[in-house]
Amino acid sequence: MVTIEINGQKIEAEQGSMIIEVADSIGVEIPRFCYHKKLSVAANCRMCLVEVEGQRKPLPACATPVADGMIIRTESDYAKDAQKSVMEFLLINHPLDCPICDQGGECELQDVALECGKDVSRFTEQKRVVEDKNIGPLIETEMTRCIHCTRCVRFGREVAGIREMGAVGRGEHTEIGTFIEKSVDSEVSGNIIDLCPVGALTAKPSRYQARAWEMIQYDSIAPHDCIGANLHVHTRRNEVIRVAPKENEATNEVWLSDRDRYSYESLTKGQRLLAPMVKQNGEWQETDWETALEKTASKLNMIKEAQGAQQIAGIGSPISTTEELYLLQKIIRGLGSNNVDHRLRISDFSGQKFESLFPQLGIELKDLESLDACLLVGSNMRKEQPLAALRVRKATRHGDVASISAHKNFNNFKLKHELVVEPQNWGMQLAGMAKYLSEDETNQEALLKFEGLEALIADVEVNDKHKAMAKILADAENSSVILGLEAVEHSEACDLRQLAKVVATLSNSTYGFLSHGANSAGAYLAGAIPHRGPAGADVEEGGETIDEMVSNGKKALVLLKTELSKDAVQKIQAKTMAENADFVVALSSFADDEAFEYADVVLPIAGYLESAGSYVNANGIWQDFSASVTAPGQAKPAWKVLRVLGNLLRLKNFDYVSAQDVMQEVKGRMGAVGDKIKSKWNCPESLEHSATCPESVNIYQTDCYVRRATALQETALAQGKDELKRPQLSPFHNIIGGV
Repeated sequence: MVTIEINGQKIEAEQGSMIIEVADSIGVEIPRFCYHKKLSVAANCRMCLVEVEGQRKPLPACATPVADGMIIRTESDYAKDAQKSVMEFLLINHPLDCPICDQGGECELQDVALECGKDVSRFTEQKRVVEDKNIGPLIETEMTRCIHCTRCVRFGREVAGIREMGAVGRGEHTEIGTFIEKSVDSEVSGNIIDLCPVGALTAKPSRYQARAWEMIQYDSIAPHDCIGANLHVHTRRNEVIRVAPKENEATNEVWLSDRDRYSYESLTKGQRLLAPMVKQNGEWQETDWETALEKTASKLNMIKEAQGAQQIAGIGSPISTTEELYLLQKIIRGLGSNNVDHRLRISDFSGQKFESLFPQLGIELKDLESLDACLLVGSNMRKEQPLAALRVRKATRHGDVASISAHKNFNNFKLKHELVVEPQNWGMQLAGMAKYLSEDETNQEALLKFEGLEALIADVEVNDKHKAMAKILADAENSSVILGLEAVEHSEACDLRQLAKVVATLSNSTYGFLSHGANSAGAYLAGAIPHRGPAGADVEEGGETIDEMVSNGKKALVLLKTELSKDAVQKIQAKTMAENADFVVALSSFADDEAFEYADVVLPIAGYLESAGSYVNANGIWQDFSASVTAPGQAKPAWKVLRVLGNLLRLKNFDYVSAQDVMQEVKGRMGAVGDKIKSKWNCPESLEHSATCPESVNIYQTDCYVRRATALQETALAQGKDELKRPQLSPFHNIIGGV
């Protein structure tokens, strides 16, 4: 630690830290453009010049490390004059676009110009003009406004791992853009909008729709993956205008995936369902809520009486809130059935009774970036959980990552070792690693936990790859074994989990997996699974899994936010099951839902920004949120619809006033049961399988919201074009791209 003085205030600071970091920590504001706490130091805007006693000229606060006894003045006339001169220089070519600029009212350049600028410029020469380029459907460019801070360039190179933006030219001819006339196609590209301190890069879908001071900001949670990214939702007159990231180091840091940022378009531009619909004589007709819900309750009771409660099933989606899933299972179980499930993309249920209380990562999300070694099994993390991939990319700066997959993925981080083998051989690769680790004398006691393992792996051949991958885990101080969605969807997923757990235990690594949607963990805790009740409570007789429902067929179905032929692994069979049912009621937000092909009643529900609720992420963190806008037409929050349906069915304890009441009931169940359910060892019977993985789902087809986000559907990723298949840039481009 060193002792320094800033504006007369003596403080202790960590040696090697920059002046701007220390100033920020004590609340001293220093103007800046190129500096960002998540990016490397560029020191090219010079806006952060400060006076340092003993120095002949002002120094950039972002690039000057503190030294013991240093005396710094940020508000002296000397520092202010230097900042004003830089501001005058930066505005030489900047256009007077503020009245029409989307950044107007929240522009860093405006704020700093007001504080540090002069009222008259000495430069009267003609301003430079830069031709704008179309870089895709998500980001609007006005590059004449660019001040060359290079934040967007550094983000692509350092954070996203995809070098799409760069600088060409010199002096006043310098331009920021894409080198080979391509669109910006990264799954996290929208973050350069937040990084841009001027109006050069703005959100294309919301362009010219509202001014900053007209909008109201609400907080929410993204529903698309198990990270639980925090959102700022900006609304005007009960309409969502745009979405931006809310800083939360435990989940999304300061970033958002494009899926989280732009999926709100489904609510504003999608075909919304505005009134309850019932099918009469083969024709769909609008009706009122009372009629629709009474018909639903009557039909469910009739089928229960005539054909038994076991012919009734509830199917939810992992993007549903904990409250919605809890009430769904409460209705199904109140009718006498345990046939409730949300695991639409799961193929193997054989080991469900050996699972932990809920699917979890086994390591804090923020700790992914500090891993010394990581083994990914069946994971295309960049497409499945883009924000987790950014953290793993950080880990590769000092650690090693290995992968087992069925195909070569275009990752945004380097792999130390990669095994590309058929899915039926994944278990054999893990067994090879387990056998190598089991030969270590220090692991003999740990092996006692895994009864039958020694016989299982006795004939496994250990190759050099197995040794190398196991060694990086065993030698690392912090290591983890993580299963991705392909491994979770694997037809022998339960065996893979057990073998991965062995490798993790013997290498002293953490073990976990990344699950579907935002709320698979919440679905388990809510009891939206057939073999356990809320909070993992025992059920007298387990119900049917989604796989068994599809195979056996059901007479009555309650569908929550799911389109079976798009969400389920067995697409055709699942849709056939619904078509053959006697009665289907679907809760949906959209008038173009496939449920209109097979349902009897479709009930309009609020979208994810129009209702209160909570999600539980991969770390078991409960995150609740309120509605940002009200739903259009007669649409109601799904939890309210289910509450009223429960009352019409004359079920007990459905007197909830708010979503928080439902959440408190679930948490009360958690208090009673606690986290007593741990995953258990279940030795695989064999390593020889004809296992398969279902076809992976496009990143912008994962749920009902992203499928209807128009801007996302126009991207290269939505059309199956991977941006990393581009030709490699020349060494010359690599040099100028890192300005």
